[in-house]
Amino acid sequence: MLFNTDITRDLLQAAENAGLNASAPPQQEVLDGWLIRLSPGKAKRSRCVNALAQGKLPLDELLARCTQAFERAGLPLVVRITPFTQPADLDQQLAALGWEFFDDTRVMLKADLADLGAVTWPEGCVLHTVGHAEYARAVGSLRGSSQSAIEAHAERMQQSPVPYVGMLLKRGDALLACGQFVREGELVGLYDIFTVPEQRGRGLGRSLCTQLLSLAREQGARSAYLQVSADNHGARSVYQRMGFVDGYGYHYRTPDLKSVY
Repeated sequence: MLFNTDITRDLLQAAENAGLNASAPPQQEVLDGWLIRLSPGKAKRSRCVNALAQGKLPLDELLARCTQAFERAGLPLVVRITPFTQPADLDQQLAALGWEFFDDTRVMLKADLADLGAVTWPEGCVLHTVGHAEYARAVGSLRGSSQSAIEAHAERMQQSPVPYVGMLLKRGDALLACGQFVREGELVGLYDIFTVPEQRGRGLGRSLCTQLLSLAREQGARSAYLQVSADNHGARSVYQRMGFVDGYGYHYRTPDLKSVY
């Protein structure tokens, strides 16, 4: 999808910029207008190329240099394609080269946080604010992430140019759900929202997101964004009921999809 014309271009651009800031790893560099990220973590936003500006190098040379950088880092070459990508026809050029399309994603936005509704928790549930390392371990364990991916996630949060606030919903020692937010000025992003499969369908995810947005609103946030897989219909339905709408889509391309997973 392209842009949602019911949302201002300024808010869409702000969400893209905020998402880039929130996913910034310490391992990144700029090459002729392209932002190259080389984190060993699981999040593809932090281990891909973002083509932010059209430089002067021809495409084949740019791709060759990107390939070398990713090979040195021991990572597969992945390019993130958004409506902001430059050159504007990069997706078509990569497709013509045989690069594979994967991970269709939606950036959803809620333009106004004025009315979030009440938060209710099942009896015995307690929400805990935790540090970056503990949060990375918790969500990484739920996702089945490797130890190196968990460590890279914690490192990225610790060195992020914008602060993360992570929360775990527990009943006793049992982890039920987790989520975190990143606020940059009046815009807040929701990240790493995860409900234990056995606990889904009970409204925990929605209540957790509402609580995170309420906390961010108290700090000055006025609008919100999040990123979710286009085919995650359950999560998208929850976010839509909260007032989020699709803002724009992005996806990835790679010359060798088997190497990505």
